[in-house]
Order: sequence, then C-alpha cells, then structure tokens
Amino acid sequence: MINLSEAFETQNMIQHENLDVRTVTMGISLLDCADNDTEKTCKNIHDKIKRLAGNLRSTAEEISSEFGIPIVNKRISVTPIAIVGSSCCKSTKDYLKIAKTLDSTAKELGINFIGGFSALVSKGMTKGDRLLIESIPSVLSETENICCSVNVGTTKQGINMDAVRMMGQIVVRTAEMTKDTGSYGCAKLVSLCNAPDDNPFMAGAFHGVTEPDAVINVGVSGPGVVKAALEKVHGKSFQVLCDTIKKTAFKITRVGQLVAQEAAKRLNVPFGIIDLSLAPTPAIGDSVADIIHEMGMEQCGAPGTTAALALLNDQVKKGGIMASSYVGGLSGAFIPVSEDQGMINAVKAGALTIEKLEAMTCVCSVGLDMVAVPGDTPASTISGIIADEAAIGMINQKTTAVRIIPVIGHDVGDEYEYGGLMGTAQVMKVNKFSCKEFIERQGRIPAPIHSFKN
Repeated sequence: MINLSEAFETQNMIQHENLDVRTVTMGISLLDCADNDTEKTCKNIHDKIKRLAGNLRSTAEEISSEFGIPIVNKRISVTPIAIVGSSCCKSTKDYLKIAKTLDSTAKELGINFIGGFSALVSKGMTKGDRLLIESIPSVLSETENICCSVNVGTTKQGINMDAVRMMGQIVVRTAEMTKDTGSYGCAKLVSLCNAPDDNPFMAGAFHGVTEPDAVINVGVSGPGVVKAALEKVHGKSFQVLCDTIKKTAFKITRVGQLVAQEAAKRLNVPFGIIDLSLAPTPAIGDSVADIIHEMGMEQCGAPGTTAALALLNDQVKKGGIMASSYVGGLSGAFIPVSEDQGMINAVKAGALTIEKLEAMTCVCSVGLDMVAVPGDTPASTISGIIADEAAIGMINQKTTAVRIIPVIGHDVGDEYEYGGLMGTAQVMKVNKFSCKEFIERQGRIPAPIHSFKN
C-alpha cells in the first residue's frame, strides 16, 4: 500500500517535476484477422481493434482523473502487418489499404499512435516483407497515426544487410514524400536490431507473436523527477548518487504499476509489462541531458557522458525492477535528440555529435533517436548508420534502433519545429566519407560467436 507521505511525494512529482505515465498501450494480436481477401482482412482488423480497444481512451482518462496521474498517450500496437497481410497482399497498394484501415480505426477510437506496420527480416525477406517495406513511404505520407518499424538484425541471426540497404533507400524516399512537413514521416519510422515483442513506445512498438491475444503495456517517464532528486545530493559520492537514482526509479515505477494494473482490470485484458525507460519531452526540466549535466558534465556530450549514462541506465533498471514483477520493453534511458531540450542545447553548443551519440547508445536503451541530418544525405550513408547501430545491438545483445530524419531542403545548423512530443530538430553534421561499396554487398553479416549458447 502507498502511505500518506508517499502520496504527497507522488503528487509533488506530478505537479512540479513532470512525472507522467507516458503511454498506456494495448497490444492486440491480429493473427486471426488474416484472410485471402484484402477487404475481408481490413474488416476483420477494424472489428477486432474496435472490440478490444473501444474503451481504451476513456478508461485511461478515467484513471488519470481518479488518481490524478497524467497519462499522455493512449496507443495500440498490433501484430507485424507483414505477417498478417502475407496471404492477401499482392502489391504495395494492398498493404496501403491495411495501413489506412489501421489509421482510420485509430482516429475513430481517439488513439494517438498505432504501431505494428512492421516487418521482421533479420535473416531474410519474404515477398510480403519486401512489399510492406516498399509501401512504407506511401503509408507514412498518406496516413497520420501509423508508425512503421523494420527489425533488420538480432544477436542470434546476424544483420540482414540487404534489408539495411533497403531501409536507407526507404528513409530517403519517405523524407522526399513528406518534405512539406519537414520530412516528418521519418519521425514515425525506425530500423531496429533485437526488437522486443512487448515495447509500448513508438515508433518501434509492435505486438509480437509470442504475446497473448491482447495485453496492456505501460511506459513510464520521469527525467524531471530524477533530476530533482539528484539536485538534493549534488556533489555527493557515487554510492549516494546510485542509491538516489534507484530509490527514485522505484517510486516512478510504482506509479506505472498502479496505472497498468487498474487499466488491465477495467479493460479485462492481462497486464503485460512496465517499460522503465526515462522518456524525455521538449518541456524544460524534463530532460535526460539535464540529468547528465546534474551528474557533473558541463554539457551532455562532454568526456564522461557515456559513463554517466551507463550509471543512470543501470540504476534505473535496478530500482524499477524491485517495484514491478513484470518489467520489459526497452527499459532504461532514451536519448531522442529533438524531443529533449537539453540534448538540443548540447548540439547547439557543439558538445554533442552523431559519433558521441553512437557511443552513448552502447549503454542506453535505444539508439540514434530523432536525429535530423542534412536533406541531401545519401541513402548509402543512412544505411551505414543503421548498420553501425545494428552491429552495436547485435554484439552487445541489446536493442538498438535508428530513427533518422533527412530534412529535405535543410542543412547543418538549421532547425525545424515539429511541435508536441517530437520537439525541435537541429540538423546535425554527418560524416561525408562514403560507405557505398560496403553497403552494396549482398547478403548478411553473420551472428557473433558468443550468440552460440546452446
């Protein structure tokens, strides 16, 4: 039970330190919606999502009102559509029909985003996988709420470099087709390695085939709460620093656990996982970079930043895992550049580069996230960046991802305002040297030797 003192403390975190539940995400299996006819598949998808998630938004709002806990997003993740549509989709237009069905259903239910327009191609691509990937630029330019993801590698299977090459081209085409909105389509497209089946965070969320028919997953937030706690122990030892982060993560996770269990009970679906990730927003004081600064860095990106982020990530997990029996998803600390005002400031100051961000991704939850690059960046260079991040994930047995935005018509130093959670993109410098010959090789990078554990 939460005592009176904890209740007041939680209320203070909500009112003054930007604590919120970032997302309540219902995962829904669409495996039983597949049919040989595209129209029938679309109808099945609409009917099942409406039946299971029809009350998702209203239920989340009721819980938020009753408990006084802000719930920012109400989302849905579905079975990777490349699997669901494999029998009926004979062209990219067929996959676009499914995407538009998902989009209209999300609007009908008042859902922020729906994830799972996805393909899992770490070892190879079926015809359906390839068609879905080819349809992504059209999907992201003709829908509003769809998020797309492609898993290009795993520690067990290696990296599918044919898919990596293709994703570089897809990112560029998506940027071109959404250039009127700052290439915004790319903000809803992510390439992953070791993608988890139960991630509630967009754009990489999908409902894995190992999951039940429906499930509630919750993503908590709270960088502002951690920063406020660290301000009280400024300059103290690493032991005090670690203990403070752990205790704070425990409290944040308790809030998420409360919301998750209540939502699962009211919606009559199982509770899945709590994702412990510290997810920043553009709001002042709600920044992972500001936590790094409070830990002793003049700017995020200074020498020592990777060590500080590793410490933060580990202590968040250690504290959070004591507060919930079911922790999953990504869990740790996100470093999306445009969504974190402290990160933006570090880029402007010249403290944070793509190379430093890549080093930081070795020890945090995800990868290069919401990174804007010049609009004329070649597709092969983007593929090279995706390959680098996939290699970090594969070798280190962790999830990594790339959500990169070539902002058409913009160059290094330019800004583009996306608004909302997407924030302000500062176009960052990219290494100009070519990796085209490497990317054009066919096949896959084999799994590392330490993947053989049987």
